[in-house]
Amino acid sequence: MPNHMHCILYFKEAGFNLNTIISNGKRFMAYEMISRLEEKEENTILQLLSESVTEREKKKGQLHKVFKNSFDAKPIFSDKFLHQKIDYIHYNPVSGKWRLVRNYTDYEHSSAAFYELNKLKHFMPLHYKDV
Repeated sequence: MPNHMHCILYFKEAGFNLNTIISNGKRFMAYEMISRLEEKEENTILQLLSESVTEREKKKGQLHKVFKNSFDAKPIFSDKFLHQKIDYIHYNPVSGKWRLVRNYTDYEHSSAAFYELNKLKHFMPLHYKDV
């Protein structure tokens, strides 16, 4: 999605700290995004991201603000809810205001082609039935 992402995370064991996992993931993605923007000399975008850093964040050494501080997590306890979330994620790029592709299996950052067509895009998803 142009301004957000959806994913389903699975943890084999209890005792994990979701806030730490999400925070670390966002940090590593932000480093990569900034690196690619610098490589492509996307100075206008870099300037906007730099201007979004609060004074408090600047004091901690943060140079760019790529992600919002919050995230929305919903625990999945049933197959019905899991399927509902998978469908939502897969159809989101073709519904509402987005309309990023004509067919939901064509969206390049989705696992829809994997589930529906047994076709890989940029990554090898772990099938939820294999967990």
